[in-house]
Amino acid sequence: MSKADDETKGFADMLAEYDKAAPSTTRVRTPSVGKEVSGRVVAINAGTVFVDVGAKTEAVMDRDQLTDDDGQLTVEVGSTVTARVAEAGEGNIVLRTKMGRGADPSAELAQAQAHGIPVTGTVMVVNKGGVEVEVMGQRAFCPISQLEARYIEDPAEYIGRKLEFRVTRHEAGRGGKANIVLSRRALLEEEAAKRAVETLARLEVDKVMSGTVTRIMDYGAFVDLGGLEGMLHVSELGFGHVDHPSEVLSEGQAVEVKVLKIEPSEDPKRPDRISLSLKALQDDPWDTAVRQLSQGQRLTGKVARTQPFGAFVTLPSGIEGLVHVSEMVSDRRVAHAKEVVSVGDEVEVSVLEIDPERHRVALSMKAAKQDAEDAQAAQYRPASQESFGTFADLFKKKLKP
Repeated sequence: MSKADDETKGFADMLAEYDKAAPSTTRVRTPSVGKEVSGRVVAINAGTVFVDVGAKTEAVMDRDQLTDDDGQLTVEVGSTVTARVAEAGEGNIVLRTKMGRGADPSAELAQAQAHGIPVTGTVMVVNKGGVEVEVMGQRAFCPISQLEARYIEDPAEYIGRKLEFRVTRHEAGRGGKANIVLSRRALLEEEAAKRAVETLARLEVDKVMSGTVTRIMDYGAFVDLGGLEGMLHVSELGFGHVDHPSEVLSEGQAVEVKVLKIEPSEDPKRPDRISLSLKALQDDPWDTAVRQLSQGQRLTGKVARTQPFGAFVTLPSGIEGLVHVSEMVSDRRVAHAKEVVSVGDEVEVSVLEIDPERHRVALSMKAAKQDAEDAQAAQYRPASQESFGTFADLFKKKLKP
């Protein structure tokens, strides 16, 4: 008996012992073709991986179905494998995680479409409305809308990339060429849905989570928490004023956020509304700034923005205060703060009022100017002046002999 026969017999004996030891109640009927199943790797030989999926017989997978780009096996005995059933018969279950390893590409693609098994292809060129993909030596088409789960600015960036796709159409075309249409978006959405279930299970108010910025809007940014998106409103980006989220965030940026609120959706087609915050994870500058301010204190600040009712000025401590138009220095009535100051101007202000609870500081340019003038006048005022008395005293002095 050859060494190969010994090896095969050894694995057969191993599997027979395993099957004998396993309770019969755990064995189910053979899964149908196309069904996604999970199982535990029970044995590995030179070219095959044996997986227990709970059926009467172990499923088998070609070893190269479970290797990485360098050809290294990604599982070991005891690992859990999730794959789709490519073939199923009495005593024969074949699993696959990817297609394109068979001798008949056309049959492989037809099977991939029928059972939803992903195929690997390389993006070759950009065509009108989509990209051309080479898969199993054949040309296929993927519409731009199906290449990504989001809007694509420049499809040419995908040229040369090897990606996984779902075969959505495979039919005979003119000249014997098959008409093959692919979708990557379908796979991405399926993966996102699986991640969403896991994320939802650990999602709770006040929890800090990692995410990735997916979209930036005028009013805030959307953050992917793992298959689920949360909303990061512009008011929750920080304690300082932010005119536009792009000043703080960029698409693709990794962020740590705190969950503020989860509002269940009554519409099954719409996800729950998740409110997030960056500000909640930052130190409040008011905690230290308020201790550095005092009523009547004169400071130099920079105009951050103007409104009809006044100008917001950033103080040295980093917080903002408001100079109302009535507290601006002008020889005429001020209809808008921009008539007196511009964004970026440095101005002298005095603190009129501090409201820690409402995080507000009232400032005055008039008071600061008056304080400066008083201080300057004091430098030139004599330390003591002789009193000349009243006019009557002076008149009496004149009448004395």
